[in-house]
Amino acid sequence: MEKVEFELTSEFVELNQLLKLAGLCDSGGAGKQIVASGDVRVDGKQELRKTAKIRAGQQVTVGDVRILVRGGSGTDGA
Repeated sequence: MEKVEFELTSEFVELNQLLKLAGLCDSGGAGKQIVASGDVRVDGKQELRKTAKIRAGQQVTVGDVRILVRGGSGTDGA
């Protein structure tokens, strides 16, 4: 499984935007389509809310890619 680390610059990022910023799609609209397909899991649970707030310490999985979300200071926020 490929792991991607994403560092937050604010309190949270919307799920569809995270997919774009992590390089899994070209736009936020494409990110919304990926979420709507049911292929996205947040902390192991299916997530269908396109603009779910993703915070430091959470893990987002799409197919064989896992995105580890870190806080701006390099901590996991936990």
